[in-house]
Amino acid sequence: MFRNTREGLALALPAAIFSTLLFLVPVGILLSEAFRFEGGWSLQGYIDFFATPLNRTVFLRTLKLGALVAGTAAVIGYAAAFCIVNLEPKSRGTVFGMIVLPLMISPVARTYAWIVILGRTGIVNETITGLGLSDTPLRLLFTETAVFLGLLQLFLPLMIISLVSAMENIPRDVIPAARVLGASWLAVFFKVILPLTKEGLVIGGTLVFTGSLTAYITPAILGGSKVLMLETLLYQRVNVSNDFVSASVIAMILIVMSFSANLLLKKIASARS
Repeated sequence: MFRNTREGLALALPAAIFSTLLFLVPVGILLSEAFRFEGGWSLQGYIDFFATPLNRTVFLRTLKLGALVAGTAAVIGYAAAFCIVNLEPKSRGTVFGMIVLPLMISPVARTYAWIVILGRTGIVNETITGLGLSDTPLRLLFTETAVFLGLLQLFLPLMIISLVSAMENIPRDVIPAARVLGASWLAVFFKVILPLTKEGLVIGGTLVFTGSLTAYITPAILGGSKVLMLETLLYQRVNVSNDFVSASVIAMILIVMSFSANLLLKKIASARS
């Protein structure tokens, strides 16, 4: 047994070293650039970044939209996951496949669908003007609402998949037993379902929040230059301004926000349990 374990470690060690270096080396380079200022090490880059009103607005907008998308995805995801796990196995596989299917479609194509829906000649505006609710088309594109809807549609499947995986591990007699004992559905959710699915919520929330922070195509198309987010601002700093120091600062802020969200969700889940 010891010999087999040693052989397994010997085989896995090169892959572990390669994976570690593949992660640590880029992060190390990013750290060296993000804290370098005028030939030395300083936090001046971050001070200058947050001193600019535009940067503060973009940072707060990114944080707000990421939190809104993650929170909304959690609410919808719990309802969808609960329905899926209570379906018959055959129907469950079909519905689950329909949820996974959008992940196989290009984000560009999925974002373009929202242009068809929200554009000045899109489905929503045609319906509104056709019903006489407005004489002129509404400006729905290039708004925070458009970006929110696009990000929610893009990352909602990740939340549902995470919660379905967690709910499948709940013993099937736990919820009926709680109901028999007189617990309301609200009490069942907060006292039974939520504590038993906290790991799925942490994983799904991290994936959705981080994805919303780092998405580029959806905010760039649906938000344009009117609704800048950190990722689109990062693209501008690299490809338009050639400001790699500022771009490194933005990248580091995105990494810190992602890790902070994961730690916060874990802390909340532990407190709830």
